[in-house]
Amino acid sequence: MDFKYDVIVIGAGHAGCEAAAAAANLGSKTCLITMDMNKIGQMSCNPAVGGIAKGQIVREIDALGGYMGIVTDRTAIQFRMLNRSKGPAMWSPRAQCDRGKFIWAWREILENIPNLHIWQDTVEEILVENGEVTGVSTCWGVTFQAKCVILTAGTFLNGLMHIGSKMLAGGRCAEPASYHLTESIARHGIAYGRMKTGTPVRIDARSVHFEHMETQDGENDFHRFSFISEPRKLKQLQCWTCFTNEEVHETLRKGLSESPLYNGQIQSIGPRYCPSIETKIVTFPDKPQHQLFLEPEGESTNELYLNGFSSSLPMSIQIEALKKVPAFKDLIIYRPGYAIEYDYFDPTQLKHTLETKAVKNLFMAGQVNGTTGYEEAGGQGIIAGINAHINCHGGEPFVLGRNEAYIGVLIDDLVTKGVDEPYRMFTSRAEYRILLRQDDADMRLTERAYQIGLAKQDRYEKLCSKRKAIHEIIDFARKFSIKAALINDALEQLGTAPLNRGCKLIDLIIRPQITIENIAAYIPSFQALLDKITDRKEEIIEAAEVLMKYQGYIDRERMIADKIHRLESIRIKGKFDYNSLNSLSTEARQKLIKIDPETLAQASRIPGISPSDINVLLVLLGR
Repeated sequence: MDFKYDVIVIGAGHAGCEAAAAAANLGSKTCLITMDMNKIGQMSCNPAVGGIAKGQIVREIDALGGYMGIVTDRTAIQFRMLNRSKGPAMWSPRAQCDRGKFIWAWREILENIPNLHIWQDTVEEILVENGEVTGVSTCWGVTFQAKCVILTAGTFLNGLMHIGSKMLAGGRCAEPASYHLTESIARHGIAYGRMKTGTPVRIDARSVHFEHMETQDGENDFHRFSFISEPRKLKQLQCWTCFTNEEVHETLRKGLSESPLYNGQIQSIGPRYCPSIETKIVTFPDKPQHQLFLEPEGESTNELYLNGFSSSLPMSIQIEALKKVPAFKDLIIYRPGYAIEYDYFDPTQLKHTLETKAVKNLFMAGQVNGTTGYEEAGGQGIIAGINAHINCHGGEPFVLGRNEAYIGVLIDDLVTKGVDEPYRMFTSRAEYRILLRQDDADMRLTERAYQIGLAKQDRYEKLCSKRKAIHEIIDFARKFSIKAALINDALEQLGTAPLNRGCKLIDLIIRPQITIENIAAYIPSFQALLDKITDRKEEIIEAAEVLMKYQGYIDRERMIADKIHRLESIRIKGKFDYNSLNSLSTEARQKLIKIDPETLAQASRIPGISPSDINVLLVLLGR
């Protein structure tokens, strides 16, 4: 071994795995350095992937040629499509996975990627010369040389765990923290801070009274995360729900004085949208109950994850409170919940490629950028891996726009607005969410990934075949004429109003009661067209139906996106001395100096920049 690489990735969590795989698959000689090869792709909290907006990110990672979707499908033990009662822009896939099988599925993939090596060690220092990264050094005394380094250390940087007054150093339960690395980066002028997250108790299923809980079944239809994977193979399991009660809350209140969150022991900010149970009872004092979800950790284990009960209270209080829930009256746990504090770096110090502005060829991805969630980490990881490869071998930066992907929204939010709490993606953060549906991630992104060589030929051919089939369905529906006398009986059976005169088939399909499949049963030529589709038939039909039913909304949003996109083409970086522009507000000058936006559109999204400030810049550009 010569320990010389194009790209080094520090950390084998969800960001690190995607980053290393992307760089290596593009042709860079890559090394993934991890503290424990048996914890690659470890799900530190809930062994679940996806959810509101997060599921869309996983489909985007897959469309780009990443692996999170494939690994999730291989190890899923329950799948659900969330928000089905809403429009398709809100549909979000989610899967509970087998934690152990998830790790080994990732490891099998990574160990068989050409150009990718794995090294078990702890990185202690980033090596920099003349403002450019040159490699890393480790606690084993190994010095790696590299053209690019990607930091994806998750919660391990100076990690500190809390259970009541007990504090233990570590990046995850029973795993050591990483020391010195934060300081070696900070000395190059990169600012950092502290954040906090938490996780709940793990429960022994043999102690649970399931008769006091409601079951929550999964779905076993055609929906999957990956556009190319096979149907799920593992046994599909139930989840369960129950509620806390006033007795539980009273027990928790008595213990608040011993809570690290409320006695000053923890100073850092935790995730707003995944609060601890003690935060819930303080924030919502009048709420008599909170819902809990009991979810399996694997296909054959008795370990269960209690979603909704994250806590850093003393272990005795956690157990005492839970025993007031009827389902847990004989509770036995594997381990208590805990909180963890860790270092992160201000993401406004990054370019949209996720390269740091201060140190050339140093990239950051995942929780070190102030995000929370496996999916957000994976999305950043694949973008960092692509751009690290490009920095090594040449090419245009690979950046996704806000109108192209949730990943684009995520990264733009981070580098433009920064974070004051752990960032979590929601559909509400995307102004063009009708364009960013989970069903069309491959249509949006696979061709771009194919052009740079990350999406391979087989994936691209599947895309072309799918696009052709969708076009044929929509084209047939637009051209095929329906006669009222021949279809009215069918329409009444389907619960929709009969026709007074003939129309095109598409005019029927856009009705709420009509689907492609239920109307095709009455139109033999249309059914024959559908029967010709042999690969991913249900997926293609669903995609075609969404496009027909929501075409007006899609066209209107695309028109708005195109208007805003014009500002993206107006580059302003390096064109102004903001400090001298007295026509700008003081806040605008300060924010523009700090962020130094690439384009006028990015400037318009910075908090504190008003429309009048943008107009000033437009006038000055005109001059």
